[in-house]
Formats: sequence, structure tokens, C-alpha cells
Amino acid sequence: MTVTSLLDLRFAADHLEDGPLALHDILADTRAFDGCLGVRVVTDVTDPAHVLAVERWESLEHDDAYRAWRAGPGASGLVDYLAEPPTLTRFTDADSL
Repeated sequence: MTVTSLLDLRFAADHLEDGPLALHDILADTRAFDGCLGVRVVTDVTDPAHVLAVERWESLEHDDAYRAWRAGPGASGLVDYLAEPPTLTRFTDADSL
């Protein structure tokens, strides 16, 4: 079962330039992580500080392994660029709809 994870981010006002650059570098490791099917970043059209990282994973287990890695040895320091803690929401495909 594939999983789509939405990481909702809001950059701090003093990191509107370097925050997205840091995110770009951080996502290189995300994209290379086992089970990652791809990552897209979308920006709110009315608020450039608000972005979503839309991640696709082969399975919930792959996503869980990635989150555990980021919480430990793969910590990215992304929170240093943010105005508030990120929010993670995960979805599975609704094939019957």
C-alpha cells in the first residue's frame, strides 16, 4: 500500500530565502531514502512562507523508517528555519472512489 505524506511547513520571516534552499538540500536525502517514490514541493500562492512537501512512499513501513531516521542520525535541522513545528499528515490511496 503506497502512502502519501504531507509535511506542512511555515518558514520564519527571517528565513524566507535560506529556508527553501535548505529544504531543497534536505530533500535530496529524502528522495534517495529507501522506499521514496518521489517528493514535490508546493508553495501557497498567497503566502510564500507556507509550503507543503508532498512525499510518496512504497509503504507505511518505509515512511516510518524514514521518520525514525530523521528523528535520529538523519536529523536535518530544518526546524531552525521554521516559524512553528511542521505538521505531518499521511494518506493511503482511496482506490474505491
